[in-house]
Amino acid sequence: MKWSYRIARIAGIDVKIHITFLLLLAYFGVTDWRDGGAFQGILSMAFILLLFLCVLLHEFGHAMAGRHYGIRTPDITLLPIGGVARMQGGLQKPWQEFVIAVSGPAVNVVIAGVLWVVLLLFPDLVDPRHPISSQILPNLMKINLALVMFNMIPAFPMDGGRVLRALLAMKLNYLKATKIAARTGQVLAVGFVIVGLGWDPMLLFIGLFVFTAAREELNDVIFREQIERDRGFRI
Repeated sequence: MKWSYRIARIAGIDVKIHITFLLLLAYFGVTDWRDGGAFQGILSMAFILLLFLCVLLHEFGHAMAGRHYGIRTPDITLLPIGGVARMQGGLQKPWQEFVIAVSGPAVNVVIAGVLWVVLLLFPDLVDPRHPISSQILPNLMKINLALVMFNMIPAFPMDGGRVLRALLAMKLNYLKATKIAARTGQVLAVGFVIVGLGWDPMLLFIGLFVFTAAREELNDVIFREQIERDRGFRI
């Protein structure tokens, strides 16, 4: 991915950030600095960094599950809209895709659970007299739960779309399962667009993104299956 730069290598996987991620970090830092002072600006950037650490761990959940099945992940890239784990391998068996898909959200569930236990055991951390912990920890717990719910929406490219396809592929062929999952995602995307036009522009953006991603996923599967058929014919 152009304009992506490696910042670390963990467990044999390159961790990269896209330059637009730095622009996002600067935007929130400068905006909150201007509105609430230097401390608020620094606090905002710290929260964004911790949030994307959770996103990175989410992607490593996918990568480690994939590695268990012999699927390589050369790199993970952090973008303003989230993370992308580039996984290399052929078509996965339905139960393998299911495990890989749910592994990411499972990491966010664990993070939220750990934060909940910490806040339960140490209630002083949410005391307003401790602005760092009282603002960051509860919000980080809530946003991890929100990430789980958002990612489990049954639409590509979210994990829920892959979970739906994996469940369908246990009974149907892979291409037909992909078509149903893609169409389901596109129906939801149209709903996002309609709601976004009236109330929330962000939903409009998400709807267009999901609709396009569903079409690209379907085209990719059609292309890969055609390659497999051609190989079989040549053999």
